[in-house]
Amino acid sequence: MTVLVDPPLWPRHGRTWSHLVSDTSLDELHAFAERAGLPRPAFDLDHYDVPDEKHAELVALGAVPVSAGELIRRLRASGLRVPAHARPRHAH
Repeated sequence: MTVLVDPPLWPRHGRTWSHLVSDTSLDELHAFAERAGLPRPAFDLDHYDVPDEKHAELVALGAVPVSAGELIRRLRASGLRVPAHARPRHAH
């Protein structure tokens, strides 16, 4: 049971973003996000998009900081990753 967060490296909308995932279940991820006050629309199929200013707060709440590569490896290993070809095309 681990919730993971990568560094805020992803630019979009004039800021940088992190990704928050679970390596166990989406239920665990949604419960953690709710405790952290993340809005449900921030959920994108298998992760939450998190603005850079929330990163330290998520770690303080128990999210484990990992590299972007480690986050994706653990998400794939969990079976929760939604592959790129299965993602709807939209402005993210």
